[in-house]
Amino acid sequence: MLFLRYNIFMKPAALFLNFFLILIPVSADSFLDDVNWATRGSIFYFAGQGADPAPFLPSLGFSAVWQSTRLLRLEFTEDLYFTNYEYNSMLEYAMPCNPENRSAFVMGFVTGFQLTGAFPIGKNGTGLRLYGGPAADLRLVVLAFGLHPDNLSTGDIKTDARLQTDAIRKYFWNEGRWFFPAAGMGMDFPINEKYLLGFDLRTWFPVYRLWTDKDLPAVDGWRFGVGLRLTPRKKPASREAISAEAAAPEIGPPETDDSETGNGE
Repeated sequence: MLFLRYNIFMKPAALFLNFFLILIPVSADSFLDDVNWATRGSIFYFAGQGADPAPFLPSLGFSAVWQSTRLLRLEFTEDLYFTNYEYNSMLEYAMPCNPENRSAFVMGFVTGFQLTGAFPIGKNGTGLRLYGGPAADLRLVVLAFGLHPDNLSTGDIKTDARLQTDAIRKYFWNEGRWFFPAAGMGMDFPINEKYLLGFDLRTWFPVYRLWTDKDLPAVDGWRFGVGLRLTPRKKPASREAISAEAAAPEIGPPETDDSETGNGE
């Protein structure tokens, strides 16, 4: 059963990654010429149960972008957030909570690879982006800071913060609960000659709910994000210049015809 679950979510991710590798050019120079970056600030919403049933979390992130073709991009994305969690031993469920109920401090690194379709609107840099791809929430789980010593060694998981922290860490990394394919859309607008300002809407899908946590509410595990993105404006793609150079005629001395040299024969 574990092998089957592994295949369900790892095979599509492997196929997607192989598709990325096929698109990467052989020439390292042309690849680097078409790489760009972006930074963003977002607000995440994690749907689910808990003492904090509607956590809105600030996040900072960045993207490394490779322009594969005029309309196609490949992006590596990273978003950082942090929050507090507690563990419900009756439900065997890790849930976000208010600071007074905390047992663990969780720092999440939402790491993704996405295929982006970029569609220009007009000629001033305005454009629409549609994207999607595999993503993972790589969560660092540590004992919450500033807890009272009486909550650290009771031996009862209902009240022992150390035991709860261990249970939360195990919950996150078991059953593929770290795998969150993502999809989204965004709009970019020129703010000056150097930068584009983007507005993004994103959704992360808890596909692990297909094989685990089936007794939880249907909305549990879903994630949504809204944010602003800043991207440097790139010069025309280097491949266009290369193509123009390749198409230009060679300049050299004109060829001569021996019959016109006048050898006196």
